[in-house]
Amino acid sequence: MSQRDLAAELHAARVPAPTALRERVRLIAAADRTPTPRRFTWRRALVVVLPVAAAIAASIVFTRPSGHTAQPVVERGIAHGSSTFKAAPAGIAPTLSVPAPSRTRAQRYGADLALRVPNPTRVSDGVKRALRIVRALGGYATSVHATTTGRDAHAELTLKVPRAHVQQAVSQLSALGTITGEQVDVQDLQTGLNSTDRTIARLQQQLKALRSRPASAANDATIAALVARVQKLQRAEASTIRAARYATVQLRLTTPVAKQATAGHGRLHGIVVALTWLGVGLAYALAIGAPLLVLCGLAWLALRTIRRRREDELLSRS
Repeated sequence: MSQRDLAAELHAARVPAPTALRERVRLIAAADRTPTPRRFTWRRALVVVLPVAAAIAASIVFTRPSGHTAQPVVERGIAHGSSTFKAAPAGIAPTLSVPAPSRTRAQRYGADLALRVPNPTRVSDGVKRALRIVRALGGYATSVHATTTGRDAHAELTLKVPRAHVQQAVSQLSALGTITGEQVDVQDLQTGLNSTDRTIARLQQQLKALRSRPASAANDATIAALVARVQKLQRAEASTIRAARYATVQLRLTTPVAKQATAGHGRLHGIVVALTWLGVGLAYALAIGAPLLVLCGLAWLALRTIRRRREDELLSRS
């Protein structure tokens, strides 16, 4: 018989214990007062819960939004058609880079300028100075809107300036305050005007041919329709040319945003904030750790029940 077969027979054989031996084992087990080591203790639970609470509190503190307001960043852009040129990095004093309008092509020229001034009085004075600057350059204002509430003031002006003087106008207007935003939009209109001219020339050739024909009701109606179409195109072309002579400048004057006074930012405030976030972290830890503790308790009870059943089976085995 091999060793493997012998081991199999020994495992399969169940030698019954004598009755005296089993009784003695029961008495020893009943008389044993040694406390069984607990698998689940508060120390082990704290080892698991405290790191989780610390991680949650740290994530809340480092990811919560800061109470400091970001400094205003100067936004500048120049758009020509569909192209946009980005501004210089923040922290560098902005320099005006308004492109010169074309002298040979019709363009729709628009400039947007945002300025910050120190107080409401400077807003009112800036509006008056802006109107004087525009009038001196041969322009005019199409709308002026200004509001003042306590220490806050805001003004929006829509100004029309001859396109040839738009660079001078923007340069003088930018001196009214600190530049916080600048954008220039230039759209070429000459291509559309040239296309309209070609259409008008073609219609006039048709009119010339129709007028050389003998007079008839149908011929006269066709001539009248072509004349009306030519006149409509001419009016639209003249309106586009007039609009292209002036550039539109949107000017905004605003005072700095008043900082809200925050009371209680002393030494005790830091302690209160720390305790507040610690309480939030503990609340999260309890919300997440309580189910884990319940599961650990159920697992411990299950293991204890299984162990007791095995001990009872061992003692009752015959």
